[in-house]
Amino acid sequence: MSFYDELVAATETERNELLSIPFIQMGATGKLCLESYIAFLTQAYHHVKHTTPLLMATGGRLPGRLEWLRDAVAEYIEEELGHQEWILNDIAACGADKEAVRAGTPKPATELMVAYAYDTVYRNNPVGFFGMVLVLEGTSVALATNAAGNIESSLGLPKSAFSYLNSHGSLDISHVDFYEQLMNRLEKESDKQAVIHCAKMMYKLYGDIFRSLPLIERESA
Repeated sequence: MSFYDELVAATETERNELLSIPFIQMGATGKLCLESYIAFLTQAYHHVKHTTPLLMATGGRLPGRLEWLRDAVAEYIEEELGHQEWILNDIAACGADKEAVRAGTPKPATELMVAYAYDTVYRNNPVGFFGMVLVLEGTSVALATNAAGNIESSLGLPKSAFSYLNSHGSLDISHVDFYEQLMNRLEKESDKQAVIHCAKMMYKLYGDIFRSLPLIERESA
C-alpha cells in the first residue's frame, strides 16, 4: 500500500465524522441561510489568511534531505497567494462588510486550528503540516463546487459571491493528485506518522469550526 492510501485509510473515521456535521450536510444541499454562509466565509478568511505564512514556515523548517518537498511548498505558495482576498470579495458580494471581517477576530475554534498548525510546524515536525493540507483540500474537492451551486441557486446570490468555493472545488482536484505524488515520496516513518497525526487532529479541529457556526436553515420560498 502506498503511503497516500495508508494516510487516507488511517483517517477514514475522522473524515466521515467531519462530513457528517449538520452544517456541512445542509450547506452541500443548499439549505443554509445567508447569515450562515457569511459566517462560514468569515471563519474561512481567518484561517486562509494563514495559509501562505504557514507554508513559508514549513518550507523554512524542512531539513535538507527533503529539498524536493521544499520545492513543492514553493509551488503551493504561488497557488495560494491572495486567496483570503477572494473570500473578502465574496463576503462583500453577499452584502456584508468585508473590512469589518478583516479587522475582526476569529472564533475560538478557528484560532485553535490555526494555532495547532503553527505548533505542528514549529514544535513538532514541519512535514506534519501536510496533514492539514489533506483535510482542507480533500474536503474542498468533496464538497465545495456542489455546495456553491446549491447555495447560489437557493439564496439567489451572484456568482461573484462564490469565487472561493468554486475555485477550490475545481483547483484542488489537480492539487490532490500533486499531493498524492508528494506523500508517496516520503520515506522516513516519523514523517509519515507526523502527517497522519496532524490529519487526524485537523479533521477534529476543522470540524469544530463548522460546529461553532450558526446553523440556520433558509426559509422556503
